[in-house]
Amino acid sequence: MTAPSPQRAAYTVVGAGAIGGTLAFALARAGHPVTVVDADTEHVAAIRAGGLVVAHGDTRTSVPVTAVTPDEFGGTLGRVLLAVKAQATGTAAAWIAPRLDPDGFVVSLQNGFNEAQIAQHVGAERTVAAFVNIFADVIEPGVVLDGGAGALVVGEPDRSPVSDRVRSVVEDLHSWGPAVASDNVEGYLWAKAGFGAMLAATALADAPMADLIDRHRAAMTGLTGEIFAVADRRGITLEPFDAFDPRPLRQGADPAEREAALDRLTAWLRTQSKDRSGIWRDLAVRHRPVEVTTHYTDILDHAAREGLPTTLLRTVMDGLLELEGAPQKMSESRLEDLDRLTASATPGRPPEAEQAEAVRVWLEEHREDMVADLDAYTSQGSSSDDRAALDACLGWLRGWLDRRLGAPESEKTLPRTDVGDILIRRYPARNATAEDDRPILLLGHYDTVWSTGTLDTWPFHRDGDHISGPGVFDMKAGLVQAVWALRALDALNLPRPACTLMLNGDEETGSLGSHEAIVEESRTSRLAMVFEAAADGAIKTARKGVGLFTLTVTGTEAHAGLDPTAGASAVDELAHQILRLTELRAPDAGTSLNVGTVQGGTRSNVTAGRAVAHIDVRVASSAEQQRITDALAALAPVDPRTRVEVGGDWNRPVFERTRQVASYAELARRCAALLGEDLRETSVGGASDGNFVVAAGTPVLDGIGAVGSGAHARSENTSVSGMVTRSALAATVLVSLAAG
Repeated sequence: MTAPSPQRAAYTVVGAGAIGGTLAFALARAGHPVTVVDADTEHVAAIRAGGLVVAHGDTRTSVPVTAVTPDEFGGTLGRVLLAVKAQATGTAAAWIAPRLDPDGFVVSLQNGFNEAQIAQHVGAERTVAAFVNIFADVIEPGVVLDGGAGALVVGEPDRSPVSDRVRSVVEDLHSWGPAVASDNVEGYLWAKAGFGAMLAATALADAPMADLIDRHRAAMTGLTGEIFAVADRRGITLEPFDAFDPRPLRQGADPAEREAALDRLTAWLRTQSKDRSGIWRDLAVRHRPVEVTTHYTDILDHAAREGLPTTLLRTVMDGLLELEGAPQKMSESRLEDLDRLTASATPGRPPEAEQAEAVRVWLEEHREDMVADLDAYTSQGSSSDDRAALDACLGWLRGWLDRRLGAPESEKTLPRTDVGDILIRRYPARNATAEDDRPILLLGHYDTVWSTGTLDTWPFHRDGDHISGPGVFDMKAGLVQAVWALRALDALNLPRPACTLMLNGDEETGSLGSHEAIVEESRTSRLAMVFEAAADGAIKTARKGVGLFTLTVTGTEAHAGLDPTAGASAVDELAHQILRLTELRAPDAGTSLNVGTVQGGTRSNVTAGRAVAHIDVRVASSAEQQRITDALAALAPVDPRTRVEVGGDWNRPVFERTRQVASYAELARRCAALLGEDLRETSVGGASDGNFVVAAGTPVLDGIGAVGSGAHARSENTSVSGMVTRSALAATVLVSLAAG
């Protein structure tokens, strides 16, 4: 037998079971020095005595490797292939960490999502991700059954570029078979999670995997649909492998493509020498706990955070736990129950549910295009106080809207002198059956609070699902979402009502030049959808009215030292008035009053002849607005020698949760439920152009835009997944409005 070449990299395989044993065998046969570390003393003893054996059919082949238990191992670790069961990851990683060389690393050749746990022990920089789908089993101590061809993908975690160490490992693993390097191992792991759930379900019965998947297609596609819905929400690009293509097994996929994918999968499974899963073997042969319940903990947690249902997956996991120690209870009736549960999970699914899912899937497929549009839009500076920048941005928007939606039915620009112009574009209804044919007003603004030049030091930036940049949250992502909602409806030929897209360029400065035009447009609209950012994911069904007032006190100047009684101090009077103003606060009624800045007097030795206070008032009801208005009008000087004047006005009226607003919020909630979302509503202190619209009598859905945080701050951010889900929500609402 050929001695190992000293030029070949040495490997330590921790966990010499089906996966670890198969790869250790391949590396050793290719001449790599291999040490296997396994806690099973009988398995280790057999490898020492007869080498590591791989059985293929009636043929058995042996290669010598060093085999030790963890307690027997001495020295340090370089390249480690970790192939223990998922539930043993923490223990194994803790054992590896103090022995790992500074330039050593651990490749996670396991089922499930274990990289983060490994990194906690050895460091992220020494953790390598991998996807492995090898059909093998340990059939006796020291012997691994080769189950046929499989797939193996290695890459850096978190979709980082392929590194030199990954390329080196992949080249060595070619001794096993078609190992590849990828910057999207995560996409393979999520795809395998769907495939693994199908295999896990087959372990509920004692029959070949291919036959059970073939006979219970409803349950299998229901399972994958639940898992892939979580993957979609997290912005994962699913990757096919072997004969498994995850894309047709997502919710809302074409039924014909789904059936064809299952045909290919079951046909391929029937060619494998291993006809039952390792999970089945754990239950029926080894009589030991299954690891698969650990694999899906992360997925169940992600689904719970996102509000996505996992009824079928939890049922399978519960069934497997019930079979631990009781394999005689395996029965195909369990899969028949799963089929019925799949059907009952969506009883008589209404057509709009299918439409909603189709929209979500289509938008998910175009999420990178949405990101590219937000990148380009964010790169257009649009500071509220830079007229040239606003003009340039609006010009870019016209071209972009033409590219994405085609020419509108009509377009109108309302010029403004000192602020950005107003753009109004009208798009006709298509296949709408609603009796109310008034258009839906899609309202947004293209100005931001960020001064010209901000992009030079803080440009658009994406890090996975996280996007930051000036205006991405307030509210450039919202407009991108609105446009892609319309685009999705066009692409899928779904009905939509007539829509009016209206964009103003002075919202951040109070909409002083545009609010009258907004109110006029809203009066002929059925509903206004305001694509302002969400409040921690919630839509906004109430906003406070905002008043910006100036209190000016005029007194009489005099020499404060030589003639202290001759003057009348405006500062003293302003102090009295401020104390009176604080009495107007009514937190229980939602009324706040803040004296933000105070200016007064000229010198310390001069009795102040003038003093000014700038006041911000927020109210939650029209009654409170009137109370504050009356109180400000009634202010009178304490010192009759002074004069008190109140200037300013209400910048925005109160946005109250009217019966109509509540009705449309409920519509949005039902539409969100069709997409697996639990949509909340809230009231906020900030105002928007929706305040003007509600006060004029037209209902509003506000906060239907970006999901993120940090408005007007350097932490401003949104998410890729949020763009997809909120765009799908807007599209689904429009479909519903087209129908009734």
